[in-house]
Amino acid sequence: MAAVVAAAVTTLPNISSTPSSLTNPKHSSFFILPSSSSSLSYPSLFLNRWNHFLTVSTRGSASQSTRIEAASAVADADIDIDTEEESAASQPSTKPKTGKAALLLKRDRGRSKRFLEIQKLRESKKEYDVSTAVSLLKQMSNTRFVESVEAHFRLNIDPKYNDQQLRATVNLPKGTGQTVRVAVLTQGEKVDEAKNAGADIVGGEDLIEQIKGGFMDFDKLIASPDMMPKAIQEFKKGKVEYRVDKTGIVHLPFGKANFPEEDLIVNFMAAVRSVEVNKPPGAKGVYWKSAHICSSMGPSIKLNIREMLDYKAPTPA
Repeated sequence: MAAVVAAAVTTLPNISSTPSSLTNPKHSSFFILPSSSSSLSYPSLFLNRWNHFLTVSTRGSASQSTRIEAASAVADADIDIDTEEESAASQPSTKPKTGKAALLLKRDRGRSKRFLEIQKLRESKKEYDVSTAVSLLKQMSNTRFVESVEAHFRLNIDPKYNDQQLRATVNLPKGTGQTVRVAVLTQGEKVDEAKNAGADIVGGEDLIEQIKGGFMDFDKLIASPDMMPKAIQEFKKGKVEYRVDKTGIVHLPFGKANFPEEDLIVNFMAAVRSVEVNKPPGAKGVYWKSAHICSSMGPSIKLNIREMLDYKAPTPA
């Protein structure tokens, strides 16, 4: 910005003199100096205007209005320069973004190239039927290891209330695809019965002492003698425990990506029926809010809730 200074003009020396030294009351006039904050130091345009002002001021016959006009021209030059600087600084860069920086969603900018490629196979907002979703899931599972497949159900429940909590188990007819190590606490004649049922670790007091010492080389621990054989077989075949988290979502694995599509559908529908049957008594209104399936390293696929609940799974062999 320009600063307005009132000064009395006496003698008009060359341009190297500072305007503050001009003190002749005979040629009093107002003139405008550039602000000290301006980054330009007397540019050519400003100097031309300033010299014009000095020339007009040296003429004794110059009118007061002429001198004011010259000073205004100097001010206009300085203001134009400042305006050009500000407009140039405010203009955004027009250089186009490339690579991941050009992605619309910030969450995608941290994804791997593999993930970005496979998520193009599905439409993010489309709701798929069960069979199509499972087929897409298998296409997206292209890592070097066998991925697990998971279901994620958002339910209209609030687990902070006792009558809206959900915790249950489901027997997956086609298994989980994982090796489950089962330990059994028993003694006497029940030891042989546990081993015949498929238990990996069997023991009594000795096993208890090992567990106290930090031994945890097993996935399930069974200590009910009357239910022992059945429990061992269920966990070996594919019994899965699940519960709703504090946000009202159930996360449930239902197989491996290398399972046939038919087996994945059978397991998935068994999980859906279990969540439906174990609906908490305090659940009000619409129970199912959304359902997605995905592989452990792949994008999620949204399911059509109505079609999912009405789907008739093939009868297990």
